[in-house]
Amino acid sequence: MSLPAHTTDVEEPPVPLPREFARIMRPELPGLLKEIKVEVTRAFPEYAALLSGPNETAIRQGVEQSLNAFVDRVADPNASTATRDELLRTFGRVEAYEGRDLATLQGAYRLGARVALRRAKDLGRRFDLSPTLLLTFAEAVFAYIGELEALSHEGYMEVQSKAGAAGEVLRRRLLHLLLAGTPLTHTTINSLCEQAGWPLPAEVTMIALRTPAEHLQAGLAIDVLADLGAPQPHLLIPGPLTPERRAMLTATAPGSSYAIGLTVPTEQAADSLRWARRVLQFADDDIVADSQVLDCADHLVTLWLLADPALVKEIAARELAPLDKASGSRRARLVETLHAWLTTRGTADQVGEVLGVHAQTVRYRLRNLDAHFGDRLDDPAHRFAMEAALRALHLNDS
Repeated sequence: MSLPAHTTDVEEPPVPLPREFARIMRPELPGLLKEIKVEVTRAFPEYAALLSGPNETAIRQGVEQSLNAFVDRVADPNASTATRDELLRTFGRVEAYEGRDLATLQGAYRLGARVALRRAKDLGRRFDLSPTLLLTFAEAVFAYIGELEALSHEGYMEVQSKAGAAGEVLRRRLLHLLLAGTPLTHTTINSLCEQAGWPLPAEVTMIALRTPAEHLQAGLAIDVLADLGAPQPHLLIPGPLTPERRAMLTATAPGSSYAIGLTVPTEQAADSLRWARRVLQFADDDIVADSQVLDCADHLVTLWLLADPALVKEIAARELAPLDKASGSRRARLVETLHAWLTTRGTADQVGEVLGVHAQTVRYRLRNLDAHFGDRLDDPAHRFAMEAALRALHLNDS
């Protein structure tokens, strides 16, 4: 596979953009990001799968960083691009792992540039910008695309240089396809399994690791698929996590922190990884107690309750609407009492122990709740919705 030569020494545009132009561009970035995503996935269908796969977050962050770094440079020519640079190298690595050359990625960059130029013309009409300024912007954009291509080329060649890795590249591509939800009967899946000598299992267990994780490769069993250089490194272990597999992880990653996903049918591998990553995030957010090894099986209810925080808030708002007219502090006390009562289904004495207040105070609050909610507290469906929403809000606030 021949690749065009690249160098990171990209010439600056001959005339710098005025710094105040950054103020005009910055509010356009969210809309521009959405427009680029639509155009790129339409022109390059292979990227639609990547944008719904395990690297979705890293790809979105890379595009956001690329757009923001361009505007930051206009505002301050000395602005750092370190975060952007590493994410763009990751783009190149992903292309290598997926078995593509860089032509597709370069085409996507240039399409993004055309979308940006189209929006710049709209800005020109809206703000009555001079043709000279728009020409300078176009020159700056194409010089910038040259930088992005060069950085991705570095990441691509990094993987290629390690590719004694022909087999490793095959296995990593297989992992990416499985996580992207490619049907297990797909010809590419079967071909890669055959080339890599990897029997397709009926079930898998995903492991989400905290970075850095590259050092783990040497100790892993030969049938474990790994992407340890990804922004969110992960492993695919065929079958359940047996005591032997746990011992392998303990020996391979003595100082590493990771979360164990659920054992699922192989076509649901992405779900197992998504849950494992979510539990790591819960630990980072102090929602669950952190430890070196976290197991999704220990946090299933938390995963369920916090699967859609916006929806939880909406349910809570609807179910607690009868308390909307209560004052802030009084409402907070009533909600606290309602949560304790729904959770314990206990007597006034038992609820009082949970809240640290006298049983008589609890009785007074319960009468207030009964006056506000009426028959809703006797309706099992309403009670369930209230309890689930209040538990989720409590977890988020803990």
